[in-house]
Amino acid sequence: MKHLLLIGNGFVGKVAAELCRSYGWKVTTVSRGGNADEVADVSNPESLRALKERIEAPTHLLHCASAGGGGVDSYRSVYLDGCRYLVEIFSGVPLLFTSSTSVYGQTDGSVVTEESAAVPGRETGDLLLAAEQVVLDSGGVVARLAGVYGNGRSYLLKRFLAGEAVMEEEGNRWMNHTHHQDAASGCHHLLAAGTEVYGKIFNLCDSRPMRQRQVYSYLADHFDRPMPPSGPRNTNLKRGWSDKAVCNGRMLKLGWKPKYPCFLDAVDEVAKSLGVSV
Repeated sequence: MKHLLLIGNGFVGKVAAELCRSYGWKVTTVSRGGNADEVADVSNPESLRALKERIEAPTHLLHCASAGGGGVDSYRSVYLDGCRYLVEIFSGVPLLFTSSTSVYGQTDGSVVTEESAAVPGRETGDLLLAAEQVVLDSGGVVARLAGVYGNGRSYLLKRFLAGEAVMEEEGNRWMNHTHHQDAASGCHHLLAAGTEVYGKIFNLCDSRPMRQRQVYSYLADHFDRPMPPSGPRNTNLKRGWSDKAVCNGRMLKLGWKPKYPCFLDAVDEVAKSLGVSV
């Protein structure tokens, strides 16, 4: 039986665990907070060694733990150090690491694929790239997720419905998203794909990025709300400001299909989960 050791039993991890179990996998979930099968700290090698001693040997690893909104130090400990320790302590077990499309620092509105330059321009992005390299060097797999949203969570939709959204300048910046259910199904797809994906990077996101103005125009019509006012670019984002359309073609060629090909496909469902009648 395939045995997945899943680090980070959160927004994406819980759904990924349920999905893998539905396909007959044994799954051992791990978190620092105790809301999982096992308690361990991915940034602490002794904690991971103790975990290894008390569980059945895994056949696959999934690192989808979050830095918890922390800064550079959290990124280094959870992502870079965490990947290093997993690769070292569970040597030979393939590791899937959920990274971020924020490593693409393009600001020209271009389409980016896994072959595009990844120059984040922020230290947090540099740490993600370093963690990715650790994983790739070990023969593992990297999934770069765009902005994750889903039931009960959408920063964009929540701010729009609260009347707090601001459109950046003319609203021409590209918006890229990943529904948390699609993130989970993509992770399962990569875990089950076998050796053909080892050592590779995959953009795990929806199929139809949209301009910011397009998104807000749809939401304004759909919910009968006013368009957000225009304002300056928010260049102080933790992961940096960028403008690019992320392509998921490599995942599609692998046979994966998103349940929500576009952010707008999930708007009613997410709005209901936020307590808004539609």
